[in-house]
Amino acid sequence: MFRIRRLYDTLTERNERVVSRVQEMLPARIRGIHSDIVAGIVDQLNNPLDNQFRTILYVAEDEKTNLSGFALLSHDPNLKFCLLDFLVASSLVPGRGVGGALYQRVREEAGRLKVSGIFMECLPDEPSLCHDASILEQNHKRLRFYGRYGAHPIIGTRYETPIGPGDDCPPLLVYDDLAREGHPAPAGLRKTVARRVVRAILERKYADICTPEYIRMVVASFRDDPVRVRRPKTQGVPAPVSGRPAVSAAPVRREDRIALVVNDSHEIHHIRERGYVESPVRIAAILRKLEPDPGFRRVPIRHYPDTIIRRIHDPALLSILRESLKMAPDQDPVYPYVFPVRHADRPPEDYTVRAGYYCIDTFTPLHPNVWPAARRAVDCALTAAGLVARGESPLSYALIRPPGHHAERKLFGGFCYLNSSAAAAEYLSDSGHVAILDVDFHHGNGQQDIFYSRSDVLTVSIHGHPRFQYPYFAGFEDEKGEGKGEGYNLNLPVARSLDGEGYIRVLKRALRRVIDFDPDFLVLALGLDTARGDPTGNFLLRAADFWENGVLIGSLGIPAVVVQEGGYDSRVLGTNARAFLGGLSSGFLNHPTTR
Repeated sequence: MFRIRRLYDTLTERNERVVSRVQEMLPARIRGIHSDIVAGIVDQLNNPLDNQFRTILYVAEDEKTNLSGFALLSHDPNLKFCLLDFLVASSLVPGRGVGGALYQRVREEAGRLKVSGIFMECLPDEPSLCHDASILEQNHKRLRFYGRYGAHPIIGTRYETPIGPGDDCPPLLVYDDLAREGHPAPAGLRKTVARRVVRAILERKYADICTPEYIRMVVASFRDDPVRVRRPKTQGVPAPVSGRPAVSAAPVRREDRIALVVNDSHEIHHIRERGYVESPVRIAAILRKLEPDPGFRRVPIRHYPDTIIRRIHDPALLSILRESLKMAPDQDPVYPYVFPVRHADRPPEDYTVRAGYYCIDTFTPLHPNVWPAARRAVDCALTAAGLVARGESPLSYALIRPPGHHAERKLFGGFCYLNSSAAAAEYLSDSGHVAILDVDFHHGNGQQDIFYSRSDVLTVSIHGHPRFQYPYFAGFEDEKGEGKGEGYNLNLPVARSLDGEGYIRVLKRALRRVIDFDPDFLVLALGLDTARGDPTGNFLLRAADFWENGVLIGSLGIPAVVVQEGGYDSRVLGTNARAFLGGLSSGFLNHPTTR
């Protein structure tokens, strides 16, 4: 027999003796615990205002007052949460024994305190996070014990990020919503609550080892609303999407598949002229490789009003594109051929001449189907962005044409009419900070122009150097943004051919800037014209390189919208698209914060 009682301090001799036994038991049961933590228990109890927690010690004693186990609980009455610092007992058996009785008592107390839930740290039970095989089984048993009460690890965050190089077994953050049988289930842990709680834990418990930058990074990584928790191990581990031939028949959960949104109106935009490489076969080539892959789920397109495109494009540009609808169906495409070096504010009446006032080149024509095809592409990108913003799919892919990343606020060109990648970023910016990473062979001048004066959207582009490559007038390293946007545009122009190894080095530079920005969402302007043999580029990437690039980007653990841009060698388009997206999914799903 044993009984459980509460201690709030060590001011009595009896309490002091009990706490001394607790301090003896703690290092004996928890290997490697720092002596300062053990010694600090007394201060936690006697000086609660020092770290803004009220600490409660629950001790289980037998009839002879021998200590059988204890639980140390920290309560924040302002943020209304509890942190279970330690639960130590001879055995952890749900519903019976000392461990079960202690945790049930803690849950009852937390319920009376009307908190949002109990948080605790537990060592991981996955070999990828904990390389000490000798404690993996013990970690698994502890997580299974708490799981029987409805307490599960939070996923989709960077809480498990090691603080220093070589750190092993970073703790998981476990959450118990205090649900009780026969009562309605709680609504879930809101993102705003979780962020406040995590900041409090890290700043108060680990201020001596966690830098402010580390704390900001972890707090900002709580993006799901409500926060997601890991399903019990017995229900299986999600299988990653594979860009390589499948080696396992393990099922892929619906929420772990990449949402695929395909422009069903792209074929109406078809310039039937020799050498015009931006053709419908591009979409067909990619779909042939993706449709049989179980790692993708086709999602219907949702129509969005013009609100977003009016926020990123000038009304005059939208007007000239809409006017193309008035052209005769059998009329030859109109190619811009007169460009206003001066007096650009005085466009002529003739439509064929006026086209050049809104275009940056001579090879992006207007015809009756330009507007509906480009407008449908924007709907695809916004549909994909909506899925990510609402938490319905962490990864989505808008397979579209015409592309969009050369379309600026006031100008079209480079086969691009409306900037779908910028539209996705603008939509997501209503829910958080966004980074656009443009990996097309050509500079993403459209996104740069649209967001050049803003600090809530970071634009990064890896591309062939504009001294030699289209668009020639933008994409230089000294273009860093202006006004509030200064420092939020990064160009990484490359003056030579790049193989896979060289590209990885440049990509890592780009990702360091993305990590530093710490966005809530990532928009990937995916150009497959970086492939060896593409008729518009001179990079040398192969399928394996696209896979590795995808893994590297996915390993950031940032929810992402992929928008198709360039890529014109139809022989390898599908293979390379599947490789990149498979790597992206694999990196994302195997990142510790998203498992």
